[in-house]
Amino acid sequence: MFPPASHLLSLLLVIDAGGTVPSPQGVPQGCYVAEEAGERTFRCSQAGLSAVPISIPNDTRKLYLDANRLVSVPAGAFRHLPVLEELDLSHNVLAHLSGAAFQGLAGTLRHLDLSANQLASVPVEAFMGLKIQVNLSANPWRCDCALQEVLRRVRLAPGTGTGIVCGPGARPDLVGQEFLPLVREEELCGTGRGGARRSTDVALLVTMGGWLVLVVAYLGHYMWQNRDETRRPLKRAPVLPVRSEDSSTLSTMV
Repeated sequence: MFPPASHLLSLLLVIDAGGTVPSPQGVPQGCYVAEEAGERTFRCSQAGLSAVPISIPNDTRKLYLDANRLVSVPAGAFRHLPVLEELDLSHNVLAHLSGAAFQGLAGTLRHLDLSANQLASVPVEAFMGLKIQVNLSANPWRCDCALQEVLRRVRLAPGTGTGIVCGPGARPDLVGQEFLPLVREEELCGTGRGGARRSTDVALLVTMGGWLVLVVAYLGHYMWQNRDETRRPLKRAPVLPVRSEDSSTLSTMV
């Protein structure tokens, strides 16, 4: 059986551009390499993958793993791709991201698509150091502190914010609500509802309270000492004897 014409065309484009063609044994079935707008692209869309392939060429700039059966992304899954700029993981069944899932991509990755998966929460560590535009829509989000912290570190792809909706794992009063309007009204990284302080604010208040207690204790000690001093009997000044010469001078003046 001959390979599809689209795959042959992609291989011819690579050869014409002077690129190297990966070994057929190394490329999973349903995946192919192509040059798109002058950038090396590795496409594995709808390839039936259940794990991230390990045979992705290390000069890949765009990687499409969408519409597969990926359940998780392990630590360092893409660290051998030093020039990767765009990563599409949408329309899988992802339920877990390792905190080091995007390790090694901090200086290059610009676009990340995680939409239409089964993500309820993601570790903040997975996005540390990344300067990316991300699509997080169409996931059953728990709408917790972790998601709020992630949104402080990334930029949302235009038009995708309204698709971040609280799923069944969220608090009952949040289920079905859009997440972005909620975080404008409520701090989810504290305790309680409606304007709860973040942990850093609480620490600051505790520190200020400690200083206030010390000042009050010092003032109390100072006032107690002063009260003891006022209770002590006053010492009379010694009466100096009047010399006879001074008495004579006083009589003469009178």
